[in-house]
Amino acid sequence: MIPLITSEMLGHGWMKASEISDIVAIAEMTPGPLGLNCATFAGLKAAGFIGAVAANLGALTPSLSLCLIGAVFFEKFKKSNIMQKILVGVRPACIAMVIGVIFTLSASNYVTDSGISVISIAISIVDILLLRIAKLGIPTVIIISAITGLLIYGVLGF
Repeated sequence: MIPLITSEMLGHGWMKASEISDIVAIAEMTPGPLGLNCATFAGLKAAGFIGAVAANLGALTPSLSLCLIGAVFFEKFKKSNIMQKILVGVRPACIAMVIGVIFTLSASNYVTDSGISVISIAISIVDILLLRIAKLGIPTVIIISAITGLLIYGVLGF
């Protein structure tokens, strides 16, 4: 969803890359699926309340339709050798899509007009350490990062 939202918003000139990055951050903090939250905020930004409703319907309808069709076929063919081979092939494709999103978001978060933001990279490294070593929860790390970013970029003006 994130690459799709990014391409549509940038392609139509409705948002800048930094605004899309902000939407993804907000969507991460709000309850619910990331793609749906991104679509809601993007639709709201582009066309107000009606845009948010349209974005939600646009985000939900294809997924729901494909899941219903997929469930019918999966139940019918779940023991098939071909189905097992398809599922093995889907995993690397999903991993590649996640890696693509990481690169897209990294470009908008870590690269600025003046070059690579060492401060942003340092905040990310600290976040990883807080998650993996200190075993802090994701909401706590997001709040710590937000406060750190506000202090460094807002108060200190880096």
